[in-house]
Amino acid sequence: MPVEFPTCPHSGHRARLRARLARDAPGLADYEVLELFLGYGLTRKDTRPLAGKLLQRFKSLRGVLDARPDELLDVPGFGPGLMALWRVLRELLARYAASPVHAREELATPPAVADMARARLAGCPHEECWVALVNGKNGLIAWERLGRGGVDAVAVRPRDVLEAALVRKASGIILAHNHPGGSPEPSEEDAALTEELRQLAPRMGLRFLDHVIVTEDDCYSMVQQKIFR
Repeated sequence: MPVEFPTCPHSGHRARLRARLARDAPGLADYEVLELFLGYGLTRKDTRPLAGKLLQRFKSLRGVLDARPDELLDVPGFGPGLMALWRVLRELLARYAASPVHAREELATPPAVADMARARLAGCPHEECWVALVNGKNGLIAWERLGRGGVDAVAVRPRDVLEAALVRKASGIILAHNHPGGSPEPSEEDAALTEELRQLAPRMGLRFLDHVIVTEDDCYSMVQQKIFR
């Protein structure tokens, strides 16, 4: 006699949502899209209540995606399994944001750098410093993390930046880091690092193009604002 396995009581509802997704994805509400996504981590649970809690807490899908890990884990029902799924999605989004410029498209403006940095660092509870290394036409060669710090500082030496550029045989340098506190205003240390790189880069045949500071909804170009020590 064949063994019968119990089916998930929510499988019918989820199947209907997937059918609607295939038929008319834009027609789904935000909570339905989130519910489907959560279902890949919680395959045998009704994810509608959790989707509602997340949207209520973070106000929007973007808010959920940009939330810090500790904030997500604070929501009842959001455990380590979903955190792993969330990290994969965040990584996909960050790499997607960087992929057009990795195709050697021009990376010429602070907002372009800020968009790429924000995709990588959204929701990050600590400061990280990244460098965009470009060729002579400002096409991206590499996008690399130089350092990871605390909530209000990250230690990066001019040598770290210049060595990365020389190893990649880059022509230009654009530095970027985040301010988790919400204000993009540069610190004295930010200004000092920028000035040192402005002085040292030309001596090594490199162009120092900018140092961009990003928050979740703003950016600050130190070169455009002429903020140097």
